[in-house]
Amino acid sequence: MEHIKKYFEVIKSWLIRFGTWLQPHWQTFRIHQKRIWKKYHINKIILLVTLTFILVTSIYLFYLAKSMNVSGLKAGLEQSTTIYDKDGDEAGKLRKNGGTFVTLDNISPHVVDALISTEDRRFYKHKGYDVKGIMRAAVRKVIRRNNSGGGGSTITQQLAKNAFLDQQQNFTRKAKELFLAIELEKEYSKDEILEMYLNKSYFGSGVWGIQDASKKYFGKDAKDLTVDEAAVLVGALKGPSLYNPIDHMDYAVNRRNTVLSVMVDNGKLDKATADGLMKQPIYLTDTYVPDKDTYKYPYYFDAVISEAVDKTKLTDAEISSGGYKIYTALDQVYQQGMDQTFANDSLFPPAASDGEIVEGTSVAINPSSGGVMGIVGGRGEYTYRGWNRATDSYLSPGSTLKPLSVYTPALEAGYKPEDMLKDEELSYYDVHNFSRTYSGETSMTNALIHSLNAPAVWLMHETGIDRGYKKVEQFGVKLDEKDKYYGLALGGLTKGARPIDMASAYTVFANEGVRKETHFITKIEDAHGVIIYENQKPKSTRVTTPEVAEEMTSMLQGVYSTGTGAAAQPYGYQIAGKTGTTENINADGMSKDQWMIGYTPDVVVATWIGFDKSGPDHYLPGNDSSYISNIFRTEMQSILGASPNTPFPVKDVTQSTDYIDNQENDTMTDGKLDGIGDKLNDVGGKIKQGADTVGDGIKKGLDKVGEAWQGIWGKVTQ
Repeated sequence: MEHIKKYFEVIKSWLIRFGTWLQPHWQTFRIHQKRIWKKYHINKIILLVTLTFILVTSIYLFYLAKSMNVSGLKAGLEQSTTIYDKDGDEAGKLRKNGGTFVTLDNISPHVVDALISTEDRRFYKHKGYDVKGIMRAAVRKVIRRNNSGGGGSTITQQLAKNAFLDQQQNFTRKAKELFLAIELEKEYSKDEILEMYLNKSYFGSGVWGIQDASKKYFGKDAKDLTVDEAAVLVGALKGPSLYNPIDHMDYAVNRRNTVLSVMVDNGKLDKATADGLMKQPIYLTDTYVPDKDTYKYPYYFDAVISEAVDKTKLTDAEISSGGYKIYTALDQVYQQGMDQTFANDSLFPPAASDGEIVEGTSVAINPSSGGVMGIVGGRGEYTYRGWNRATDSYLSPGSTLKPLSVYTPALEAGYKPEDMLKDEELSYYDVHNFSRTYSGETSMTNALIHSLNAPAVWLMHETGIDRGYKKVEQFGVKLDEKDKYYGLALGGLTKGARPIDMASAYTVFANEGVRKETHFITKIEDAHGVIIYENQKPKSTRVTTPEVAEEMTSMLQGVYSTGTGAAAQPYGYQIAGKTGTTENINADGMSKDQWMIGYTPDVVVATWIGFDKSGPDHYLPGNDSSYISNIFRTEMQSILGASPNTPFPVKDVTQSTDYIDNQENDTMTDGKLDGIGDKLNDVGGKIKQGADTVGDGIKKGLDKVGEAWQGIWGKVTQ
């Protein structure tokens, strides 16, 4: 203890000496400070800076309030955001954070009395904000360092928060609330504000709005609510997850009693009645039936919301609950046919041993406009605005890339469909045909429709890798610098390609060499009919000449008439396109991806099946394309049955006399492969495969397929 006392005495002595030394210096500093302060008018500068800050902040908040669509709030609540198809017919409605809209005269007056008594007693007296309430919130923030006890917001401010702002409690949001509340009070009457507030509020248990809450908890319309029922619902507004009577009856009873007491204090209810009601239990009756049928085409509507958010900078919530009219390129018949096909489990391969299902995706595009007419993002359980494999997944395209990377550049370089290509082992790239045999040479048409690998690589070598690389990008498929190698001829991409981009690329052949920007939305109108976004003339890109597009179409018709896609040819219809398969390197001889892309002058459809994550147990039968053929034929049958069936401007080259004569004289053995599809893979030799994983949309680039795979001698694209 003596040591401690001596220690403190030393510190005390030091502080006294320091204070004695500091005092004259501090006095001198204060004298100089006062002179400088007075000389340079520091007080005035501080006052000016403070006032300038307040002015700038006020201008910003005023601008923010003015930029919000305050005038359209009521119309947005009264109307659901509606999706229209290509013909202007209603296709469905978007989900919104608001229930069934009812006018104030269809809401029990007990609800209004309870709400005003509990939330904002001076509602009919103030102009949207309550100075006393704001001061209480500010003092509470300073003293408690938190927002417990509420923020002192008026009903108008709460409506502004629910309609336009996030749920964070801070001074910035309070300031925004204030200015928005002023704008709301200018635009609407007090009754209209009450009406919007009660229709916009969340009451727990997944219901929004007073009408749906009345149905959910009491099985009646909002206009028929009794005093105690009104108190229960108004009480739930403070914390819907805590005070709703379904999840927490005890809390709901206590909160109801508090509301009844406040109504007595506010002169809206006599004490005797309130005491009697407080002794009563809460009787629940649920007759609420959510409207689930309006979101008819989930993956398409999800994509519409995403595009609307991107183009208009509105939020998901603003779009869904704003009463907008969104016009799209949707063809409901196409979409229904695609949905029905993917809902038919018997068309798909069986699930893996661990229960994982074979996934799939498909997208249909109008080649003349670029409008997406139908889309399916996957099978199995749907998640709102979840993963859409058509727009989000980057998948190995396999041989479906050959027309883009090899044959279009070759035709542009002067080659003709009847020209002969070398079909032999190559010294500069290890590549094999499926049959592991070579004919020495074969025509370009034959190499394309039978998806021969060696001629494709040889042709890229002759025309140049750079030419093929640049052409694929012109088709709208994004590439990596690592894709500049011969494997590009066989669809070996580092990251893969999205199905929607592959479908868009093939629109070039169906639209005279021009690719229109892919889109879902053609026009958006707000609740008052004002156009806020329009895309009636999407961007066009000239990719190749009309002549080359026609030559490609002439050859690609042969894929489905006599080539690898013959088993998928829809009955009674003529289509052009390409098939593709990639190998599963974890399962010998098995497939990872299977593709079919087909088109007519009216529609382009790209379809893919495979596992989200491939592996030793997650594979498709390597020598069986019957599943993808049946899926594609079924959906194309329904799509083409509703299409204009515009004839191709050119004939199928395989039906020409010259081609038939050449085939009769052709001694190659690969001709036996007609119609059996892509039996093994799209890669020959050391092709970089895309990823084993599809679900996250990222493919791992494989630099080589080593000697360990020599036993898999097919490594071929069909």
